[in-house]
Amino acid sequence: MELARLSNGQIIGLDIDQPLLYKLRCKLKKTGFSDQVKAVKCSMFEISFKHESFDIIWAEGSIFRIGFERGLKEWHRFLKSNGFMVVHDEIGNLTKKQKQISDCGYVLLGHLILTEDVWWIEYYSPMEKQIKEFRSKYFDNPKIIKVLDKEQQEIDMFKKNPKLYASEFFIIQKL
Repeated sequence: MELARLSNGQIIGLDIDQPLLYKLRCKLKKTGFSDQVKAVKCSMFEISFKHESFDIIWAEGSIFRIGFERGLKEWHRFLKSNGFMVVHDEIGNLTKKQKQISDCGYVLLGHLILTEDVWWIEYYSPMEKQIKEFRSKYFDNPKIIKVLDKEQQEIDMFKKNPKLYASEFFIIQKL
């Protein structure tokens, strides 16, 4: 929805989780984005869009499911000539990934590492502060407390091993 807010483009979100897609569709209707954003049930292993369908592909923490190189190869056909791809992936072997980007017919335009410090300062710390505020405000609502407990578990996992949370973005363009 943030991409929809920032653009006039048509956006397709893919997932295999039907309940999650239903929630997204409801949220899209409530916020007025249902004409601009489509939620489609689709596995990354079975994507069947027409060739050169997209100006931009944004893979937010998902390419690792099928593998970095495989994702680059398979998704290449869906991008229009000179189209862009933004890939957010787990951190690892930058030299190998840069070679795969080139070998798969892209040029690397930018690369950004999100260190564990960035995750803490920009995401987990503000989230933890908000959880504390919500706990004091909704202390008598077991449904909300259950959600807050789940979110706190994620923060606790981060605190136990923050290095696992480092990640990287690649901004690439189809040649």
